Amino acid sequence: MSSITVRQAVFSDLPSLAELFNQYRVFQGKASDLPAAMAFLQARFDHGESVVFLASEGVAPVGFAQLYPSYSSTALARVFILNDLFVHESGRRKGVGSQLLGAVEGYAWAHGAARVTLNVAIENTSGQALYEAQGWRKDAQFFMYHRFPASS
Repeated sequence: MSSITVRQAVFSDLPSLAELFNQYRVFQGKASDLPAAMAFLQARFDHGESVVFLASEGVAPVGFAQLYPSYSSTALARVFILNDLFVHESGRRKGVGSQLLGAVEGYAWAHGAARVTLNVAIENTSGQALYEAQGWRKDAQFFMYHRFPASS
């Protein structure tokens, strides 16, 4: 039985991370585009715009979580947005999601964050169950709105 390890991803992880990221995008209903996934992640690394955690079972990558830093003006503190969390089918039901969440929280609290925020699809009940089991709370104070550019 292989053990699951989670660590902060480094630049040399980009090829395997891009594979997982591309699978995540497909899971989210987007067309597969491995070169674009690689370019997107490389830009985040190049500019220090996100923090990525990589989960592996043995030497095989099985999941990742990507945090984006932000700030709360009212809390006068750093916050993180957990924008992406994905576990490959081969890593599901093995505690990978829980370990990724633990790494995310450990990183955020170590950096003085006031909170970590995430969005989860309404139909993703397994994700909701995981978050709630880990102590995350559904927002009861705010609605989320989006504004998109006008179509050409």
